[in-house]
Parts: sequence; structure tokens; C-alpha cells
Amino acid sequence: MNRRDFLTLAGGWTGYSLIVRAQDISPGPVPTREEIRASFQRIAPAVPLEKRLETEPHLTLVDLECDVFIAGGGMAGVCAALAAARNGARVVLVQDRSRLGGNASSEIKMHIVGADCHGHRAGWREGGLIEELRLDDAANNPHASFELWDLLLYDKIRREPRITLLLDTVLCAAEVKDGLIRGVLARCDKTEHIYRVRASLFLDCTGDSRLALEAGADFRWGRESKQEFGESLAYDQADSHTQGSSILFTARDYGRPIPFKAPPWARKITKEMLRFRPIHSWEYGYWWIEWGGQLNTIRDNERIRFELLSIVLGVWDYIKNSGEHPDSANWGMDWIGMIPGKRENRRIMGDYILTQHDLEGRNGEPEDAVAIGGWGMDDHPPGGFDASDQRPYRSVRTKEVYNIPFRCLYSRNIRNLLMAGRNISASHVAFSSTRVMATCSCLGQAAGTAAALCARHGLLPRELYQDKVRLRELQQTLLRDDQTIKGLRNEDPRDLARRARVVASASHDLSRPENVINGFVRDMAGRWENRWGARMVEGGVWIELQWPEPVTLREVQITFDTGFHRQLTLSASASVNRSIIRGPQPECVRDYALLAGEDEDGALRELARVTGNHQRLVRHRFEPVTLRRLRLHIHATNGSPIARVYEIRAYA
Repeated sequence: MNRRDFLTLAGGWTGYSLIVRAQDISPGPVPTREEIRASFQRIAPAVPLEKRLETEPHLTLVDLECDVFIAGGGMAGVCAALAAARNGARVVLVQDRSRLGGNASSEIKMHIVGADCHGHRAGWREGGLIEELRLDDAANNPHASFELWDLLLYDKIRREPRITLLLDTVLCAAEVKDGLIRGVLARCDKTEHIYRVRASLFLDCTGDSRLALEAGADFRWGRESKQEFGESLAYDQADSHTQGSSILFTARDYGRPIPFKAPPWARKITKEMLRFRPIHSWEYGYWWIEWGGQLNTIRDNERIRFELLSIVLGVWDYIKNSGEHPDSANWGMDWIGMIPGKRENRRIMGDYILTQHDLEGRNGEPEDAVAIGGWGMDDHPPGGFDASDQRPYRSVRTKEVYNIPFRCLYSRNIRNLLMAGRNISASHVAFSSTRVMATCSCLGQAAGTAAALCARHGLLPRELYQDKVRLRELQQTLLRDDQTIKGLRNEDPRDLARRARVVASASHDLSRPENVINGFVRDMAGRWENRWGARMVEGGVWIELQWPEPVTLREVQITFDTGFHRQLTLSASASVNRSIIRGPQPECVRDYALLAGEDEDGALRELARVTGNHQRLVRHRFEPVTLRRLRLHIHATNGSPIARVYEIRAYA
């Protein structure tokens, strides 16, 4: 589609103004089945024939308007959409496939990893939306079905009344004027619709930076030289090479011999090719079946798919028929991916480029920190499997987790474009750490929250950064939503709990009741500096906020302990699953009640009662109530003998 065609489609868009409608930040009620069914009228209306395009006579044109348009429904896009909607914005989320989750979906089956670095950085599992999703999956999907993970993500999006979801829909054009995206086109050939979407803010979570490409945003591709940023892990000469793509497979023991004959186009694998790629198990393999970084991972995707499939089948043929692995006789492959899981291509340039120096803490803490990373700087040879004389990765761990600035999450030249995921503003070296999906999820939450605040206050992303009051609001909003930002604490002036005295029925070890209002929501290595705990007894245990004068509340927020010291992900790998609890995490409080007292020692009345909780962050909203005492009475945990609470917040 050329520019003239687009302008024809965009007829009537002669000016630009921010659409500021995101004033109500309280979440709406979960829509009913009938309300969801009725909402499809918006995306598939009974439009008369003249509502067609001359250039696309067989596609029905649908006009949509929102506060935030998000391209890409991988983990970054899902978290961005949830964050934006829950913070009051109307969202249109476009995903080019039939399911959400990207590389984490059942189409690719890569397990989500992040700052805890496969358990090597115990205590740094990410909070926020990715923790909510992981906890729901562990509790409701104990048998670790990737298809149920897909369904969980779909359900989460469907429960948000402010999100319009367009699956099987591809972003195909953008109209830009004066450095601002005025609108985009997205087409769904399966339903024969073309969508013309107008929004205030646009968010690229496509991984491939398709929206940025259409909008004319500045981006870079490939590996920088040591000279450009002074990075010791960079290469002597810059090039256009990237990390390659992978195709995974799963297999299981059928209890009887399962023969395998490779197709003639499969590669013939030798022991020498596997010198640095040892095969210890074959229920889930293998991330190192990687290829294509020496090519263009977008344009050459079909070539890459073929080569990856030929390697997968060749490796399986080697396992089954080489004689090196006789224990595989009863094992049969039961799934093979058909979509290459991409690692790298375009990276959009922002006002700040994250580098190795930031990850190593040599540039100090950014004032605009909005998320953490912590995966090692994990680079792969572009040739992947064909580089059989090299190890499949080079990973250099950072000493600590690191903060990622907001300036890496918006375009430097397209003023209303944000980005999240593996396409943020970073050097290749820094990207090799930030690219993993738990980090991308946190970046999505940060960018989605920022977009909602921009829409609410009539700001563009750079203006949000420059307005230090609003920047602080962004950070405090993220902390309130349990986003992890290293070194920042709750300083929300609206949180009335910070003014209260805290007492408890008992305290475990060195924990203190007042820890629940100190502003921090994680502890390391068994410490009790930022949480309160008490050993469970008959009748339960309690912790109470007391105010010297009556306060009026309508919301209470509690952050429980959900075992950040262990891994929590969905994986088909037996070795990964050994340390994972597929169910409610035992440390988490299961049954509790919230009680209110109008005076110092009077009777308490119940505000809320919960049974069967498995979530870390819970919120209770009710009609305004005036009280001087707020008690959290814990009746049971999900298995731990010690009840644990990180934070209690209270809002008028």
C-alpha cells in the first residue's frame, strides 16, 4: 500500500490532538459472557457495502478509536495492554497470530526466564503482572499444559472491559505527521476486515519493530563495535549479524519401542557436531538448535524455518538411530514447533541507549528507572548450530540486577511511539540480557502504564520523562502495581497505611510488624527486613494498622509472600521443573479476613473474607468506611507453617 492509498483510507484525519479520556483509573467490573458477545459488534459490525475501500473492495472497513494502540501480543504486549487498561486507558491490542504469548505460547513453547537467572539470583523473581500470570498458571495448570497457558492469557485480556483484542490481525501501515503517528491500519484476512485505528499513544511490542518501521522510527540492526560504546563484550568490527532463531520439540516415553525414520531432507548429524551441545535428556529440546543470525531473521524466515526443521529432525534421528542413546528406544516425538522463535532483529532508538556499562552499574542508577533486568549478557554465535566449533552461548553475569530507564522505552523521533520487549533502545550487548521474556513482560508493564498516564495527563512520553512530578507518579504507580524497581520504595502520599502504628498477635524470628509499611516488598536469603511473619496457631494470627484519628478508606491492598527464592515458570524441561511448585506457592496466605474497628478497643466488623487465595497482590474495594483499626486476620496458608505479609496499603 503506498502513501496515496493510505491517505485515501485516512480521509478526514486532517489534524492531530491527544485523546484524553482515561480519567477513571478504577478497574471496571469483569464483563459478563453476554457483554463480551455484544462487544464483537464493535470489531465486526454489520457495515453497509459502501464502507469499503476502493483499493480493498473485498475487505470491510472498521474505524476504531482508543487511547493506546498496541501492536504485538507476546508477553510484552499482553502485559502492556493489561497495565494500560487497568490504569484507565482504552486499548486496542493487535496480534498477528491466533493466540497470545509469542515465544511463550504453545506455538513455540519457550519457558519464561528473567532476572533470577534460572535460580542463580535467588530472590529476584519479577513481581507485577508477570508474577500474577505465573501464579495463576501454577495454581490452575498443575499438569503444565502450554495450551492452557494460551487460554490463561486470552482469559486475562477478555476480562478487561477496556481492551479490544484483534487476533489474526497484522499491522500494515501508519500515517505520520510532524513526528506523530496519526493512525494505523491493520488487516485481518481471515475475517476480511481492515481496521483504521486512531489513538493518542502507540506501542510497538511486535519484536520485529513493525510499527516503528511503518512509522519511520529510527532503529538499528546488528552488533556494534567495541569503539562505539566502549563495551568490552562488543566485537572489534560492527556487523549486521544477530542471534538466530530456534525451533523446539517435545517427546515422551510411550512404554514400547517407537521407531523413527528421518525424511530425506533432514540433516545428517554427527557426534562431532554435538561436541559443545551435549544431549542429556530428550523430553524437551533444544534451545541450541539455533540458526539464521547470519541472515535477515525477518526476510529469510522461510529459509530459517526449513533449516531449523532439518536440524531438529537430524538431531532426533541421531538420538534414535545413532546407537549413542539406547535409552531413547521407547521415546517418541509428540510435538515439533513450526514457527521459529526469533531472538533478534531491529532495535528502536530512544532518548537513551542501554549499554554494558549500565548493566554493570558503572553509569549509576537512572532517575527514570521503571523495570529490572538480571539475565546474563548472553550472546550466541550468529551461525548457531553451524558454528559447531564454538560453544552455543557466551554468558557473562552482572554482579547485581540492574534498572532499565524509561528513556529506553520511547522513540527518539516519533513522539507518541513507545516500545517494549526485545526491541527497546539498547546496544547488542545490553540486548543480550534484556531480551528474555520475564524482562520483556516487565518492560511491557512499564510502557503500558506510562502510556496510560500520558493519555490521562495529555502528555507525550518525552514530556512525561521531563515532568519530574509525573515521572515520580509513574514510578510510584508501578510500585503500587508490584512492579519491581531496584532501590525504590513506596512513598505514595495517598497511602494512609504509612501514617499508622502497626501491631501483631505475634512475630516470627526477627520480623517486625512495622515492616509492612517500610515501602519494600522483597527480602533476600531468608532475611526478615521487609516482611512480617508469624507462626500459625489455632485460631489464626493477625496484624493490625492503628491510626490516632479516624480515617475513611475504600481500598486496601496487601502484598503476600509467594516464594521469590525459587523459580516459577511453565516448562516442558524435567530439569527446570525440579525446583518448581506447580500449584499455589506454600508461603502464600490462603484464607484471611479484613476487619475494621471504629475505636481503639471496640468490636471489629468484617469488611472482606477470602478463601483459596494464591496471589501475591490482592486488592479489596468497598464502600467508604470510617475506622481507626484495620486488622488482617490470617486463618491459613497454602502449606507453610508461617504466615507472611510484605505490605499493607490503605487508600481513601
